[in-house]
Amino acid sequence: MDKFPIVCIGGSAGGLDAYIRLLENLPCDTGVAIVIVNHITMMPTQLHQVLPRFTTMPVDLITENLLIKPNRVFIIPANRDLHVEGEGFHLAPISKPRGWPDVITVFLRSLAENWDGKLIAVIVSGFDGDGADAMCEIREIGGITLAQKPATATQPDMPKSAIASGCIDLILSPEEIAAEIVRIAHEIALNDASGEGLAGAANLEAR
Repeated sequence: MDKFPIVCIGGSAGGLDAYIRLLENLPCDTGVAIVIVNHITMMPTQLHQVLPRFTTMPVDLITENLLIKPNRVFIIPANRDLHVEGEGFHLAPISKPRGWPDVITVFLRSLAENWDGKLIAVIVSGFDGDGADAMCEIREIGGITLAQKPATATQPDMPKSAIASGCIDLILSPEEIAAEIVRIAHEIALNDASGEGLAGAANLEAR
């Protein structure tokens, strides 16, 4: 049986607003694992303490070898690179301790190389362009790429950089991103049941 989908949500400055708006509109039984990779790594964000108020899914701060499970929200800890190994997470010392970090790019590339299930990559509000360089790699392996509509983002730099990659399938508000994740997850489940794979779920048009 195929692995369940992973949704990576990458953000930074202004990302909390996007995470809340997105999670408030996601049901608890989509069958996907939500991994929030926050680009601000040098300070604690307490996202794992704040976000449970806005979702009925369990919210976990990622620890070494924590198993990846569907219908849960996982948060990257401060000052760590995040990877996937087998069925769990692997944490490493941050590879870019100075300047703008690239923790979103690192995790997306690890997903592209090591996760056999479906992938949905989402870039929301933030400074810099972390994640943009990996969007084409996600798309090349059949993943689906989404970016927050810049006009709805507190800091539009990060989604604008992702959009400039030319590898974004849809540009949406956080509420619309949540609805699209639900739609994609439902279609993936139907396609897996019928043996059709991801092809049907990837029939997207840029908006």
